[in-house]
Amino acid sequence: MSQGGELSRRALVLAPTGRDAGIAAAILKEAGVPALVCDTLDVLRARLEEGAGLAVVVDEALRDCDLTGLAGWIEAQPSWSDFPFIVLTQRGGSVERNPGARRLSATLGNVSFLERPFHPTTLVSAVRTALRGRKRQYEARERIEDIRRAEATLERRVAERTAELEAANRELASQIGQREKVETALRQAQRLEAVGQLTSGVAHDFNNLLTVILGNVEQMRKRAEDPALKRRLDMMSEASQRGARLTAQMLAFSRQQKLEPRPVDLNGTVKSMRDLLHSTIGGSVQISAPRLADDLWPAMIDPTQIELVILNLAINARDAMAVGGALTISTANVTLGEPATAEAPPAGDYVMVSVSDTGSGMTDEVRARAFEPFFTTKEVGKGSGLGLSQVFGLAKQSGGGVAIETEVGRGTTIRVFLPRASGAPVDQGADAETAPSAHEDHLVVLVVDDDDAVREVTAGLLTDLGYNVVEAGSGGAALELIERHDEISAVVLDFAMPGMNGADLAREVRARRPRVPILFATGYADAEALTGVGDHQIVHKPFVQAELAHKLSRSFTAA
Repeated sequence: MSQGGELSRRALVLAPTGRDAGIAAAILKEAGVPALVCDTLDVLRARLEEGAGLAVVVDEALRDCDLTGLAGWIEAQPSWSDFPFIVLTQRGGSVERNPGARRLSATLGNVSFLERPFHPTTLVSAVRTALRGRKRQYEARERIEDIRRAEATLERRVAERTAELEAANRELASQIGQREKVETALRQAQRLEAVGQLTSGVAHDFNNLLTVILGNVEQMRKRAEDPALKRRLDMMSEASQRGARLTAQMLAFSRQQKLEPRPVDLNGTVKSMRDLLHSTIGGSVQISAPRLADDLWPAMIDPTQIELVILNLAINARDAMAVGGALTISTANVTLGEPATAEAPPAGDYVMVSVSDTGSGMTDEVRARAFEPFFTTKEVGKGSGLGLSQVFGLAKQSGGGVAIETEVGRGTTIRVFLPRASGAPVDQGADAETAPSAHEDHLVVLVVDDDDAVREVTAGLLTDLGYNVVEAGSGGAALELIERHDEISAVVLDFAMPGMNGADLAREVRARRPRVPILFATGYADAEALTGVGDHQIVHKPFVQAELAHKLSRSFTAA
């Protein structure tokens, strides 16, 4: 029985008196079974601890002894073990003939009774039967251990596989999260594209209409003396400018307008807007002193657009607060890591401007839709739903991003991150000067626009400035005038025209008259279409006379 070792093949013999021990040991040895004679029950127990295949015991050795220790050893056997005992008795194993057999059976468990005198063959047969049974027990132990080892291996493999599955699930969850972010960004991009298509379809014509209105209002204001008429003209001008801002907001959200970014001191911008904010916000909320960072980096942004952003955020903050709330504008230099949301900017250095309020805050549902176009929680007629959309669109188009920190009942802070500019802010005070006049230069300007009313208004503004004006309603007509009039000194042309558009006409003009400056007047043009065109070469509709004069003057200087 290799499974139990050498000792598992031996028989222990306990017969303290007489010759039974010697005779039994001799018989077993002759039969090839190693036998060890034990003098006492304690010795037997000790040998059992070492290992044995069975024990042969005479009943008188157990009759009047304390079997507690032996019974404890038997009870302590492992589950696979049922150690065999052969009890040599003179009265057999039946309870009727041998009343002590019941006690021994209960104590020893796996016990066989062999009545003396016995034939040697009978003893050897009983011993071999017990040894075979013991061998099977050892084999069972080996199988149990194999099963346990297999179970341990299986548990380890299950644990490893579980860990792999958990890791795979985490990776899958991460991929699902990334996919949801991508899908969210895609849906956002689709909204941007939809709004951009909608806006581009109406912006050109709408801004042409506003150009006509503003131009005529400006001309009429010069000749009006009646205060009531002047007030009505001011109302018309303000309404037209509000319409222009609404179109600009839509273009800003869809990122379709061409920005004019330059280094800007945001601290100076915030300070300069104090009076505007007070007049716009009114007295229902308190505008706290701005928290402006020292040594603030210059921001690369269109200065006009950032003023609209701050104003929009301030108006939203006011509308979110009850009477007596507080609004705070702050600036700071920040360095951001990898973006965690679709609205956040890429990693890098940014100049941050934020508007905080003590209002109602946003729920998670409102927060998730805050930058959607036309989404608003305000009453009908109280807002267009484009304020935050414009903020988001401008920040993203400028290379920055936005972030919202909000808590229901505690207020909201909206942070706008703008790219850090490499150069110093440029003083643009000259733009506010009186429009330059051209009366003494007698310069000839060609105005090209397919809209008769816009062309007439533009020509009128330039004539008032002292320019001599010739007009063309199409690209072909403009080229004919270029060929006939050598004295043409500049061209003001509409960008979006049927047939030959502004870009095509500009190429033809430069081929014929390369030194003639060109100023594009556009109500809408895709930002990509104006790539390579300097800011001084573009005037956005609707424009006023001063803006047109400054742009045209700068075009002459640049040329």
